[in-house]
Amino acid sequence: MTDRQTGPRPPVRYRPLSPLREHLRESFWFAPLLACVAAVLLAGLTAELDEAVVSQSVADTGSVDELLRFNSAAKSVVSTVSSAMLTFIGVVFSISLVALQMAASQFSPRVLRLYVRSRLTKAAFSVCLATFLFALLVQFSYDDSTDPAKLTSVPVFSSVVAVLLVVLSLALFVLYVQSTMRLLRVPHVIDRVANESTAVLLQYRLMPAEPAPPVPDQAYTLLHEGRSGVLRDVNIGRLLRIARKHDAVLHLVPRIGDFIAPGTPIVRVVGERPPRPRRIAQALNVGVDRTMHQDLSFGFRQLVDIAIRALSPAVNDPTTAVQAVDRIHQLLAMLLHESFGDLCHRDRQGAVRLVEPVPGWSAVVDLAFTEIRLCGAGHPQVTRRLTAALDDLLRIAPDRRRPELLEQQVLLVRAVTQEQGDPEVRAFALRPDRQGIG
Repeated sequence: MTDRQTGPRPPVRYRPLSPLREHLRESFWFAPLLACVAAVLLAGLTAELDEAVVSQSVADTGSVDELLRFNSAAKSVVSTVSSAMLTFIGVVFSISLVALQMAASQFSPRVLRLYVRSRLTKAAFSVCLATFLFALLVQFSYDDSTDPAKLTSVPVFSSVVAVLLVVLSLALFVLYVQSTMRLLRVPHVIDRVANESTAVLLQYRLMPAEPAPPVPDQAYTLLHEGRSGVLRDVNIGRLLRIARKHDAVLHLVPRIGDFIAPGTPIVRVVGERPPRPRRIAQALNVGVDRTMHQDLSFGFRQLVDIAIRALSPAVNDPTTAVQAVDRIHQLLAMLLHESFGDLCHRDRQGAVRLVEPVPGWSAVVDLAFTEIRLCGAGHPQVTRRLTAALDDLLRIAPDRRRPELLEQQVLLVRAVTQEQGDPEVRAFALRPDRQGIG
């Protein structure tokens, strides 16, 4: 099935997902470590400048009396910064833990990556740590001498830099609190997930989706020999080189987002010389959790998780579910006119060398509606929004996309009928309303 318009296709610049980059983005130690190293270097630089100030003052005036009067005040400022920043770091860290706990309990554990990957959170935490370490190192370099003839250093530059770091820490703290408060609000979390999903869908439009060549029965099946985990990404360039070298066509078995373990069928090889499984495993990016990188279903998965968590008896928040359905409606409307063939990657000569499976339209529709329909059949607000979404999609859907949507419409009516015995309540629950119930 090829539904996209024919014609010259824009060049696809596919960037493989870097395991190191993903590890650093999900870690909370790298940015603070760099900040602390920078604080050590900055403390050494300011210490040399402070010594240069004393030497220049002696050379110009032959006296350091003015610097001595500034010395005690500067030391007091740096000492205050050192003691206050440790408490400030505790406040920032506590807010982060509370935000993570609330997000996991109210939304979904899948959306925690928005908090873990937040550059602003890491920047605020890193600058606070760097300020504390800088002030501590400056205190170690104090020259306590009160004899002008023996004085070698006065923390002039050190105190100024410490004050500037405090101002920067306060500014980042205000931005951090504002960002955290936004991420604790459901509409903003849903909007972030929807925007990331939209970016994936727009990138998917540029990928070469088309009907895959058939796989003969005598094709070799290679088993996974790497570590267990979720398939996050495949290095398309490396697999193309492997396939071209062995004059073969590689058909990937798992999709992006599938869990694979040693012994799992990983690729079917059409050719006379199959590559070694270890070389295939080296081209796979396997991790402990899914990412939005080229994962067409993960955005829907997060939105559905938020909706069904809101519909659970412990939360009982159908309005949040309606907001999630709004974005699901948006994403499905974007996919109505897209093709759902496998991704066929070609070498420089134009020969298909790698076939990558992607979710079909039926699978996407099932993912988008099934769980919400089952959990929300007893909530008229949700069923009215689902009815409106299906009506809108059916109104603009081409004929090839209508059967799956019609099936979901029938299943929704059946679920509401089983849940609501009163005909009037049933009719009310199935009346389309884009706001649910006002």
